[in-house]
Amino acid sequence: MSLKSVFFICFTLLFSVHLLSQNSSKELGIITENDIYTSSKNDQYYTNGLEIFYRYLSKKTKPNVLKKINEIHIGQYMYSPRTIYVDEEDVFDRPFAGYLFGEFGNTNFYKNQSVFKKYLQLGYIGPNSFADKVQSETHILFHYKAFEQWDYQIQNALAIQTYFMFSRPFLNSFNKERIDFQWQTEAKLGTIFTSLTTGFVARIGIKKLMPLSESNFHGASISAGANKEARELYFYMAPSINYQIYDATIQGSMFNDKSPVTFDLIPLRFNGEAGFRYRKNNWNLSYAFVYRGKELKFYRTIGYFYGSIRLSYIFR
Repeated sequence: MSLKSVFFICFTLLFSVHLLSQNSSKELGIITENDIYTSSKNDQYYTNGLEIFYRYLSKKTKPNVLKKINEIHIGQYMYSPRTIYVDEEDVFDRPFAGYLFGEFGNTNFYKNQSVFKKYLQLGYIGPNSFADKVQSETHILFHYKAFEQWDYQIQNALAIQTYFMFSRPFLNSFNKERIDFQWQTEAKLGTIFTSLTTGFVARIGIKKLMPLSESNFHGASISAGANKEARELYFYMAPSINYQIYDATIQGSMFNDKSPVTFDLIPLRFNGEAGFRYRKNNWNLSYAFVYRGKELKFYRTIGYFYGSIRLSYIFR
């Protein structure tokens, strides 16, 4: 299958969902992640991510659920070593890897301001992700040196990936109009990633914070009775502990040992995220600085960081 065919299928799917959803509010957006968003000298490990997403209200609700939002994502992630020595794969400090996926999920927003999200991803890791071709073309476009070592990338494997996230308010006595706390737990299970992550999230508002069931933090900006004059501006931080059980972008496929460069994991890591989120009327914008602890057992490998930018528009 060619790269053009993949993108044609992706956009056809997004357009079909748009036609099928007849709700009064929908959201279309993009997520772009890159280590260059934190430093022009920082180029390592998780080197680029791109997602296009579409959200719409579900007609299926329960008595204790304020709203249910469905969403579809099309995305691609790229991973590469920090330092590369030509034809010396034994000194790579991370494998090259690409992951291309489609995702469908939904999020329930409860009356007590708890949030439950789940999704299913299908796709490919390996050459079928076209990560090598996209990175080469991008580097040529911006006059960067293209990597020649993608022959050492993690080999093809089918991706079947699930994700679950549950968040609920805590430290209620400290929760005020301009600050609140949530405890958030995430679980990933699949042929690419299997992990558990838990930690707290703190929102600090420049303006009065909106309830999580209306806030853009978990993607709840869309609503049947949405306020066209909605405003949000707040900072947040989210430290967490991650226990990584399996990562195909580092260990290779669980079904074969064809990948030429793989590593053993360091299971227990500290992760952190901090940034701001903004909303004015139909526009949502956010930036996050994301830190990931050392992931694999190799003497030159270190923890790393990258930036994440989200931009979306709400249609009414």
